[in-house]
Amino acid sequence: MSGVWVFKNGVVRLVENPGGEGGESSSGRSRKVLVYTPTNEVITSYSLLERKLQSLGWERYYDDPDHLLQFHKRSTVYLISLPKDFNKLKPMHMYDIVVKNKNYFHVRDTS
Repeated sequence: MSGVWVFKNGVVRLVENPGGEGGESSSGRSRKVLVYTPTNEVITSYSLLERKLQSLGWERYYDDPDHLLQFHKRSTVYLISLPKDFNKLKPMHMYDIVVKNKNYFHVRDTS
């Protein structure tokens, strides 16, 4: 994992291309994908991700049709917040899922 960790307004996040223009693919770097580790399955949609998260005890937290898709796990204080559009899912969102679901997800570069 490369980049710069930025602390702003009480939140730490990884900026993978600080100062760069465009996304990862436009900078010549490969894109990242979220993988469900038990089956080595690449997550390609929110419906697939939601099924995997529900099997791990996550449930939809707040239905905000315009901005966010959120999941909460009752036995924890964790909240996963994702952009409503799956195509806007960024590596920082993927790593958030990984950290909150150790041994079930990982992020890898596409070929």
